[in-house]
This record gives sequence, structure tokens and C-alpha cells, in this order.
Amino acid sequence: MSSSDTPPALYAAHEPVFPRRVSGRFRNLKWVIMAITLGIYYITPLLRWDRGPNLPDQAVLVDLANRRFFFFMIEIWPDEFYFVAGLLIMAGLGLFLFTSALGRVWCGYACPQTVWTDLYILVERWVEGDRNARVRLWNAKWDLRKLRLRMTKWVLWLLIGLATGGAWVFYFTDAPTLARDLVAGQAHPIAYTTMAVLTLTTFFFGGFAREQICIYACPWPRIQSAMIDEDTLLVAYREWRGEPRGKLKKGEEDPEQGDCIDCMACVNVCPVGIDIRNGQQLECITCALCIDACDEVMDRIGKPRGLIGYMALKDETAERAGGHPKNVWKHIFRPRTILYTTLWSAIGIAMVVALFIRSPIDVNVTPERNPLFVTMSDGAIRNSYELRLRNKHGEDRPFRISISADARFRLALEGGESLEVMVPADSTLTQRLYITAPAGTSGAKAERTDIRLWIADGKSTDRVDVDTVFNGKGE
Repeated sequence: MSSSDTPPALYAAHEPVFPRRVSGRFRNLKWVIMAITLGIYYITPLLRWDRGPNLPDQAVLVDLANRRFFFFMIEIWPDEFYFVAGLLIMAGLGLFLFTSALGRVWCGYACPQTVWTDLYILVERWVEGDRNARVRLWNAKWDLRKLRLRMTKWVLWLLIGLATGGAWVFYFTDAPTLARDLVAGQAHPIAYTTMAVLTLTTFFFGGFAREQICIYACPWPRIQSAMIDEDTLLVAYREWRGEPRGKLKKGEEDPEQGDCIDCMACVNVCPVGIDIRNGQQLECITCALCIDACDEVMDRIGKPRGLIGYMALKDETAERAGGHPKNVWKHIFRPRTILYTTLWSAIGIAMVVALFIRSPIDVNVTPERNPLFVTMSDGAIRNSYELRLRNKHGEDRPFRISISADARFRLALEGGESLEVMVPADSTLTQRLYITAPAGTSGAKAERTDIRLWIADGKSTDRVDVDTVFNGKGE
């Protein structure tokens, strides 16, 4: 087979992206968001919150051993998982809202992949220099200088990855205690394994994969098209103003030439290496750094800013005709975004209300199924139930148990003579309860009788109820 008959390659080797440093309002906004998000992530496990002698004093803690989540003054128990579900729904609606209004603005500013990649690029630029120096180093042969720079950069990357993995495990146990155990080599192997995995993944994703994660691994670029419409503000190139391109010096005028001087500044600063002048592309993360780069060039050559800027598809016709675009806020506040905002707010308000009205005591009742009932020597019918009494107070509380039903029943707690049991502070107590229907009563004769158990806090007016059934002979 001749070389001309050889089929084209279906795979192209990855070309690394070396974004150039740029300054401007959007770059400054990214710096601020990066500092805030990284600060929250690394510092939050170290914050303390006094909850009393029987509870952990870490402000934010996912206590897997006791199956609880602490967030400052809020404590979420396993039976309150609907709060977590509500937060996930709010996160999804928030992502839909921002995408509908401003495209992939989450990806460009607050996504963890973007934040850590920005941090890694900052370290890379500090060690190896700006774009041109990094390109030269990439193409240079290996020597002592290249090895020294690469090793310095990789060590710093690994330290960032180690701090990332260390901060993550601190969310799941007391941070100061775990830090001492990690240094002393006495921490649980799971902690070391988790740190190692997160260190390596952060090192690889932020240092080497970078834009490949956004383009190939993340599903959101393929979903976002369903979230945007003709009113969504996206980063776009005004080709009717910029074309035809050509070199132009400051002060020069050429009526046949557009404002774009083909300087490639917008391409050189792009973290995913695309050319925004080719139109909307799946790879674009809407970071708007190309806007800063283009505005800087326009200032230098004496042209108005905005050759690249935020623009909605609806405004294109008006701008092409020399008109003015619609007000930005009219694009943002429209029926779709208002609907998302309303749903997001409604779920948030419902969660806050549920948080404040939830009872500090709770009970789960599990009837004994084998056997369904026991016939006593005097003919009475007895059922057994397992109670899981939950005391969410910071002190021990006496729980009183009572029953309401159409039939007559007797109650007895295993191991006690009264119907009151002391439940330790901030814990769940399992207690067996016996309910007996005297011989000849309707409860003993009926196959099933609906009953309601009441649990009352002996130190307050709080009480909860749960419905269950009593199994009789079925005569």
C-alpha cells in the first residue's frame, strides 16, 4: 500500500496549553474567587465551635462514625438526610440558573478543576516564567536547568496536592488530633490512603490534565446547551466589527480593515487553548480572560473596547445594524431565570423552616415479626416492639412512653417497672417495649389494631408520635 493510500490518523497527540499572564477586571475577579474558595477549603476544618462537653468542637465536621454532620450551630442526623438532598437540589438549580444567565460561568470561575488549575499555573509561571519562557523550556532538550525547574515545580505541585488531601481528611475527624497522628505515623491507614489518592489526583488533574478534564471528562459542556437560549450572555467575538483582520499600528486607519489586528492575544491567554474568533465552542469555559486581553490591545491601538465581550444572540442583529444591545439586567432577569430563582429560594426557605421546626426528640418503632404475637398463660396477647429513642439535646433527658388506641392495652418496658427511660445526651437508645391486650378484649380478638405511641420529653413540652399496629388472634 502506498503512502497516499494510508488512512488518516484518528488520534492527534495532545498539544500542551501555556496561557499567558493577563490583567484586567475578569482576571482580578478570578484571583478574588480563587483566594476565597481556597481559603474556605483549607481553613474551614481548623475553625472551632463550642457545642458543649459531649459534642465535638470542630465547626464543620462529617462524623461518619456517629453518622452525623455538624455545621456550626446546625447538627444533621441520619434521619434528616432530606437536608442533604435539599442542598444537592439547590446546587443543581443554582448551576442551571447561572448557566442560563451567563453560560459556563461556574466552570470559568468557581469549579474546583478551574481553581486548582489556576493555582498550579500560577506556580508554574512563578518557577518557569510567562508563556514564551515556558514554551521555550518545553521545546528545549533536557539539561540540568530544565531538570531543576521541572523538579522545583513538581515538588511545589505535590505540596499543594498534599495540602489538598490533608484538608479533605480533616473534614471527617478532629483536625488538630488527626494532624498530630499523621505526623506521628499513628493515623488510620484510610487517612493516609485518602491523602495519597487526593495528592496524586490533584497533582495530575491540575498540573497535567488541566483543560483535558474540562473537555473530555466533565459532562457539563455537553449538557449546557440545554440550559442556554438566545438571551443567555456568552463571551463572543464581534466579527462584523473585527473582520477582515490585518496588522494595524496605533494611529493608522484603514477603512477596508476591521479592528482585529490578529495579534493572537485572545488565544494566548485562553486556558483551554481555543480561538474565540471561531465562534462558540464546546471547550470554552467562559472565563472571559480573552476579553481582558483584547481590551488591553484595543487600548494600545486606540480602538474602542468590546471587540470581544459578553453578548446575547438576541443582540447580534441589533449590533450588526449599528444599534445598541438590550440592557444586561433584562437578559439576566427573564422568565426562565426568575423561575429558577423562585424554585431555588422556595427550597431554601423550606429547608430553613424545617430546620427550625424540627423536634429535638425522635423515635423509630420496629414491631417484632417472629413471632407476630405471644399468648400469655392468662390468655392475654402480647406484642414486642423495638424502640430507637433519639435525644438531640446536649443533656440527658427522661422519655415517657404512652399509647392511644380504641382498644385497652398495657405497656411495659424491658428491664424497668415504669414507662420512663433516661436517654443519654445527643445519642440514640434502643429499648424493647411490650404491649399486651388482656384476654377477651377487642385488641386480643382482632387480627390487627391500629395504635399510636407517644414519646414525651420529661423536661419540656416536646413530644412525638408514631403509628404502628398491634397483632391479635384474629378470631
